[in-house]
Amino acid sequence: MRAHRTLILIPAILAIALAAPAGAAPKRLLIDGSTSMLPLVQKLATAYHQAFSKIPAPKVGGGQTDIGISDVNTGRVDIGDASRDPIPGVDPRGLVFSKVARDGVCVITSEANPLPNLSQETVQGIFTGDIRDWSKVPGSTISGPIDLFDREAVSGTQDAFQNIFLGESLKISPSATAESSEGLEVNAVGADKSAIGFTSFAATLNGGVHTVDYQGIPCTLPNAKSGQYGGVRNFWMVTKGVPKGEAAKFIDWVTKPGNLTVRKIVSSEWIAIH
Repeated sequence: MRAHRTLILIPAILAIALAAPAGAAPKRLLIDGSTSMLPLVQKLATAYHQAFSKIPAPKVGGGQTDIGISDVNTGRVDIGDASRDPIPGVDPRGLVFSKVARDGVCVITSEANPLPNLSQETVQGIFTGDIRDWSKVPGSTISGPIDLFDREAVSGTQDAFQNIFLGESLKISPSATAESSEGLEVNAVGADKSAIGFTSFAATLNGGVHTVDYQGIPCTLPNAKSGQYGGVRNFWMVTKGVPKGEAAKFIDWVTKPGNLTVRKIVSSEWIAIH
């Protein structure tokens, strides 16, 4: 009986072996999450594919930080991009955050109201809703109600802004208009002379908004790199468990000390960690 089973199984195994490719094609990575990180990760994915042409270029999408974290936790993507630090007790257990870069967060106004500087106290007053008129803001060239812009609660930029500029006990006023992406925030603030909001430094490079000095220090890349500018947050790639397979290869390539390709890409608009 045992010999009979063997005769049946051997042809089946041979058929599978002949049908299978000589080498399994590398899996295409799926990545989504932070819109702040989207331009950076797209550039890294392109460079990675150029360096390893036999590996499919990672498919990179946006969706905001908390969506990326949720997607990687449920297995919809291989890597979730997060532009805020891990939150114990909030983020699902078992996730691993790998730091890939740092980024400056700027307070922005319309170019029609080029506010020269804001103290932390004034930033807190404006964004909590305690200061509601531009006449109460030192250096403002206009008066009238302040149009406050926020990011949605799933945004890593909102979490970073609150932690850096407001602290643990203060919250952004619920009357603020919440935008779903960096681009929408920039467009909304740029089109409204009474507006104020916040965004990633890289999102300001195409113009359209005025970046406000914070505590006397301009929000510029050199100041963020030197540590003079205080509005700096981390960029993370998140995996479910320790990175493995193609996700591990990509993250290892991005975070490898001495990778001049990555350093050049990151340093153009963000802050390299090596």
